[in-house]
Amino acid sequence: MDRKIEKKTWTWQRIVIIVAVVGIAAYLVNTMVKSAGTSKLNVETERLLLDTIKTDVFQEYIPVTGVVEPIKTIYLDAVEGGKVEERLVEDGAMVKKGQMILRLSNPDLMSNFLNQEANIIAQINQIRNTSLLMEQQSLNLKEQALNVVYQIDLTSKRLERNKQLYASNVIAKVDLEEMEDEYENLLRRNDLLNKTIAKDSAYQALQQSQMESSLDLMQRNLEITRQSLENLVIKAPIDGQLSGLNLEIGELVTEGENIATLDNLENFKIQVRVDEYYISRVFLNQEGSFQFAGTWYNLRIAKIYPQVTNGAFLVDMVFTDATPTGIKRGQSVSVKLELSAEERVMLIARGGFYQTTGGNWVYVIDPATGNARKRTIRLNRQNPNYYEVTSGLSEGDVVIVSSYENFGDKDELVLK
Repeated sequence: MDRKIEKKTWTWQRIVIIVAVVGIAAYLVNTMVKSAGTSKLNVETERLLLDTIKTDVFQEYIPVTGVVEPIKTIYLDAVEGGKVEERLVEDGAMVKKGQMILRLSNPDLMSNFLNQEANIIAQINQIRNTSLLMEQQSLNLKEQALNVVYQIDLTSKRLERNKQLYASNVIAKVDLEEMEDEYENLLRRNDLLNKTIAKDSAYQALQQSQMESSLDLMQRNLEITRQSLENLVIKAPIDGQLSGLNLEIGELVTEGENIATLDNLENFKIQVRVDEYYISRVFLNQEGSFQFAGTWYNLRIAKIYPQVTNGAFLVDMVFTDATPTGIKRGQSVSVKLELSAEERVMLIARGGFYQTTGGNWVYVIDPATGNARKRTIRLNRQNPNYYEVTSGLSEGDVVIVSSYENFGDKDELVLK
């Protein structure tokens, strides 16, 4: 007898299917909930540059280009014009202080010197003749004064005798009065001669002083002309290297024309161009450095030029210790100009992301999912290698630092 077999509603196969369906549905719902409002983009990881946030020593500096120049340069100009008669050294030669470089000729200057010299000789002769005449005049006056004194002495004695004779009634009163008048006249004449001699001495002293002043002026003018003649010989004022000497024999040189340049090669400076953006952050004695032949050399700012040309200004930097051996005038070097002291801060490597975000946000790798999500950050100072991170990131975070140009404004990057 057949027995009816009842079907079971819940078999283990059906239970497994139901559990699987429910699990898949739950996963899809969970994924939809998590991704609600989030835009995503699939990105190939081999095209990305990553950097791990770290705390390290940071120094703000800017790279600037400098040119090696002598620390002292002298421009040789023609003090007097003339024709080149002799060229004693070649362009580029090393010269010593006082060494002759060039000799010029100037006939007008030589003629002027000879005329002045002749005038001085004539003036000296005239002064001598005048002095002799004044001395002779002075002697004549003194001789007259001696004669008067002698006459006064004789007359005084005769007057005394006449007074005695008059008292004895030997001579008349008129003879005595004549003798007294003669004596008084001699006294007045003597007084006049003494005054004349005094005035003559004062006049001679004044005349002598004026003649000597005139002669001194002429001699000084002659000395100036002599110095002008000496200036026709161009000499090196210091030890150094000559450059720019292009004059040839027979060529005319005008007064004030530049002849050559003399560089003191005992020491050098680096003249750098700095962008005007940093003009408020550059000061005297600010430090920098550059590398030459594998060695770093330290510099400091010695002079800041105030003029801004083509968006930049010039700065002279000098060596604070050793000067590189083998460095040449006109050589270009890359200088690291320091804008701050060294300190430990949180750093992120420079990269193309900054052009897109302006440093306001970055994509940070999520360790749980392996994807990169947008995160707001704040950056402060920078140097050619790093930005300083002030907020939004922690040490150990992995950040995409390559360009975001192709990512649009997606909230999440799905890395493959």
